[in-house]
Amino acid sequence: MPEESVPPPAPSAELGGAAAPVLVLGAGPVGQTAALLLARWGLPVTVVDARPEREAVGSKAIVQQRDVLDVWEDLGAHAVAEEGLTWDTARTFYRDHELFSVGLRDRGASPLPPFVNLSQSRTERILDERMAAAGLRVHWNHEVTAIDQDDAGVRVRCATPSGPVELRGSYAVACLGPHGRVAREAVGADFGGASFDDRFLICDIRADLAGWERERRFYFDPAWNPGRQILIHPCPDSVYRIDWQVPPDFDLEREEAQGGLDRRIRQIIGERPYEIVWHSVYRFHTRVADPMGAGRVLLAGDCAHLVAPFGARGLNSGVHDAENAAWKLAFALNGWGGPHLVESYSAERLAAARDNAEVTGATMRFLVPRTEEEHAHRLRVLESARSDPAAAARVDSGRLFEAFWYTDSALTTPCAQRPFPGRPPRGEAPEPCPGVLVPDVPLHVEDRPGVTRLRALAREGVTVIAASAHGAEAARAAAQRATAAPVTALALEEADPDGALAAALDARPGEVWLLRPDAHIAAVLDEDDTAAVTAAADTCLGGAPAAGRIPRPGKEQDGGVLPARG
Repeated sequence: MPEESVPPPAPSAELGGAAAPVLVLGAGPVGQTAALLLARWGLPVTVVDARPEREAVGSKAIVQQRDVLDVWEDLGAHAVAEEGLTWDTARTFYRDHELFSVGLRDRGASPLPPFVNLSQSRTERILDERMAAAGLRVHWNHEVTAIDQDDAGVRVRCATPSGPVELRGSYAVACLGPHGRVAREAVGADFGGASFDDRFLICDIRADLAGWERERRFYFDPAWNPGRQILIHPCPDSVYRIDWQVPPDFDLEREEAQGGLDRRIRQIIGERPYEIVWHSVYRFHTRVADPMGAGRVLLAGDCAHLVAPFGARGLNSGVHDAENAAWKLAFALNGWGGPHLVESYSAERLAAARDNAEVTGATMRFLVPRTEEEHAHRLRVLESARSDPAAAARVDSGRLFEAFWYTDSALTTPCAQRPFPGRPPRGEAPEPCPGVLVPDVPLHVEDRPGVTRLRALAREGVTVIAASAHGAEAARAAAQRATAAPVTALALEEADPDGALAAALDARPGEVWLLRPDAHIAAVLDEDDTAAVTAAADTCLGGAPAAGRIPRPGKEQDGGVLPARG
């Protein structure tokens, strides 16, 4: 429960200041992140939620990935990474045989762990503290009943215990969860997809399981759940989340009454003492809202996409929805973006949602085969994987979340010398190229002692990186011809004394790197072609989509990493 619930305002009150606020509908982690990011850009924000107060819900949405921790770190929510239980290895077993393990590599030098496990309820409390520090509050007991929009803004009607309330805002970011039909209808979104017949029993237990504290463990067809799967995640305070795949007719109350739940737990942990902290039964769905926004209403998080949890692609993807929406709304409202910027939100995040649905859908088809042919295929792969590494690569126990790459976005200027090589192997980050999230590295910025990492600097506006101070300043001037937004120029010879950034980018002589405000690489260009830098900056901020320029043939042929400068 929160320390203090904010009572609803009087009926028909218009919340927010004199300037029309951005309305954030829903105060889960995605809505909280959106509100904090919008406020950091200096925008007025109003946050509403249908619930009367915070509620603690077991180990729901426990897995937070490094690139999401990075967003929260920049918002001052350091405690998520600090309190979360760090894990760095994912092991997959078939019966009693380990098929493979995946380590998690960072192409940069982020100080953050690859993954931490922390309950959603604790994450929400940490973000609430950041909201309070930012002067943001949640207006509870506001159930959204209707959303309308016109050229001037959005109008949201809410039901409250004190009567109906109408809110007006410049835009609305709908983070209403899977039951946010009212928001999907407001943008004309279909929410098609599929549901899986098998159910999953989720049980949080507190126990001492030495050696399992930093590992995600996935078991195919173990003796303790024959023909189905088990997933085990460590959590803080010696709590372990165990997911059992169970038949469609599974009855949790009957299982407990007949001692079956205790037997299930004992089969995994033996005779160790344990305590049940929380349990529930879920049926998983794969659904994607299309479109994810229209006009002044944007959908984010579970309101826009539902996926199975094997791979931790739900909340993590929702946080990146929030970041994508926030910077684009800030740039639009400040007059820094082009006419296509806000509409690019739906295009980019819909592509990310479809990718997540494809990845998790393939996982679920492997976990829950629907035909005899699929069952036979899975058995062949698992049996072969005992001794064949090539077969092990085809075992799908859930590909872990990775930041989506906007390589096909209208905001990205392609580079022939740095094409996207495709999805990297499990546990690997993609090679830096236009569309990909830039690796994070330490920086030295003259007169900015508080700036120590690349991504934190990139999130201040548009960023250009060049080898020399002269090249960086020329690129800055070129980018500023496209926008009045803040533009930061980095010279590798000054800001990268240890060569970490040059190595992470595999920087080549004569290149200029252009970064968006969400730290994705927008373009890699020839530093001598300032017109191309201007065009790429205009493109990445929603101007007319353009193919852009690429480094002239031969400029990068000497190759190699730029030398470190002292």
